Amino acid sequence: MDFSDDPQVTRFRADLRAWLTANLDAHRGETGYHSAEALENTQRWHRALAAAGYVGVSLPAEYGGRGLPDRYEAVINTELALASAPPPPPIGHLAHALADFGSDDLKARTLPALVACTQIWCQGFSEPGAGSDLASLTTTAHADGDRFIVNGQKIWTSGAMWADWCLLFARTEPDQPRHRGLSMLVVDMTSPGIDRREITLASGSREFAEVFFDGVEVPAANLLGARGQGWTIAMHLLTYERGPADMGWVGRLGNVVAGVRSALASGDLTADRSTVERLAAAAADVEVLGWHVERSLESRGSANSSAGSVDKLLSTKVEQNLYHVLVDLLGSSFVLGGPQPFGDYLWSRAQSIYGGTEQIQRQIVAERVLGLPRA
Repeated sequence: MDFSDDPQVTRFRADLRAWLTANLDAHRGETGYHSAEALENTQRWHRALAAAGYVGVSLPAEYGGRGLPDRYEAVINTELALASAPPPPPIGHLAHALADFGSDDLKARTLPALVACTQIWCQGFSEPGAGSDLASLTTTAHADGDRFIVNGQKIWTSGAMWADWCLLFARTEPDQPRHRGLSMLVVDMTSPGIDRREITLASGSREFAEVFFDGVEVPAANLLGARGQGWTIAMHLLTYERGPADMGWVGRLGNVVAGVRSALASGDLTADRSTVERLAAAAADVEVLGWHVERSLESRGSANSSAGSVDKLLSTKVEQNLYHVLVDLLGSSFVLGGPQPFGDYLWSRAQSIYGGTEQIQRQIVAERVLGLPRA
């Protein structure tokens, strides 16, 4: 098979690499969600990427994108990883949901700032009693004239502590079957009645929060799609969240492999033959995963829910296997040598849960790819 780029992708890569060469040094420094300084550096990097035209490139141009195939999103993630640059903002799932289901008015009010990274968004999906089984959520949005009144609770909401807006999944039709009674609302996070409580992870990340809604008023014009269409929109959104174009970790796993290989070659690390062979197998898996995700995006042309589940399962297996090898290779220094390696390992364990558990992904593949009957 030919895994080389076509001429258009080659030019895109070259332009991005040239931009990184000229601009990346100005953004060196701690990024992530461990401290206020790291968060500010992250947001400043996102705004710089957006200003250069490297955020939301798969969106239509009228919404701030470049109208490119989904594959280009994966190319951006890969090139940033190769340059040891911070990742792009993971907003493709939100942006595509707004672009594909929003009214003209709602798109005009939300998408420009989202794609420009001048406003920060979060996604209000999971609840204490509704994680993988999203259809059992209990947050309600009661229609009251030209507004909805929202009551409920969300958890594990990425970025909620500093978000300006939330795409909220709530129950608007209590008399309908549970999958048909859900809707999506765009909620102003400065609205009265919203209480945000930070969650600090074992890795030290402060990315997540628990959010409470107590009588929060949301204009009816902020309804995304139609009432009762929430489940369809959620599945469309999760296609992007589960896929490599939005996750973007393949290139970073390649960097991990390259770093370990360099340390072994220099003698800074030593390993027995068995561990070296396991590392080689893990490295081959990372390389194949990279080929798979770019070509799968290219071949299907746009996001596909079952294909996204295949990508999610493969990337979970590859990432967790690689970090298992690193634990055995580095021993106690993996835990004691600094916060990042061990934090990355802990994050890899969550890979099989966030965005839909492995069990959910296997069910999707079984039914929609293999055509097996529903269990």
